[in-house]
Amino acid sequence: MDALGGSKLANAINYARNQRPYMENYLLDGRCSISNNAAERAVKSYVMGRKNFLFHDTVRGARASAVVYTLAETAKANGLNIRLYLETVMAKMLDYKNEPDSILEELMPWSEAMQRSCSLNNGNV
Repeated sequence: MDALGGSKLANAINYARNQRPYMENYLLDGRCSISNNAAERAVKSYVMGRKNFLFHDTVRGARASAVVYTLAETAKANGLNIRLYLETVMAKMLDYKNEPDSILEELMPWSEAMQRSCSLNNGNV
C-alpha cells in the first residue's frame, strides 16, 4: 500500500514498516529496555566534559581516562560509592601487581569484598 506515492511521509512510513522487526527486538528478552535512556544518562557527564578531552594529547592518556571512566560507571551501576571504590582500587593495585589476573576479581565492583566496603547501602556516601 503506497497511497502517498513517493512523498517524504510515504518514505518515513515505509522505513518504519521495514524496521519494525528490529524495533521490537526488546520484546524478545525481558532484560532489554524499550529505550536507551539509562545508557545515555550514564555517558552524559562525559559528553558534557568533551572539551576537557581535547587535552588528551597522547593515546596513553586517552586510554587511562577511558579506564577510569569505565571503572566509575561500572561502580555506579553496581551501587558503589564511586570515590571510595576508586580510592580502594588504587590503594590495592600495587599489592596485586605481581598476582595472577584471577586474583583481580576481588577488585571488581561486583565482588563481595567491594560490595561490603564500598556499597552505598552500607552508609558510604
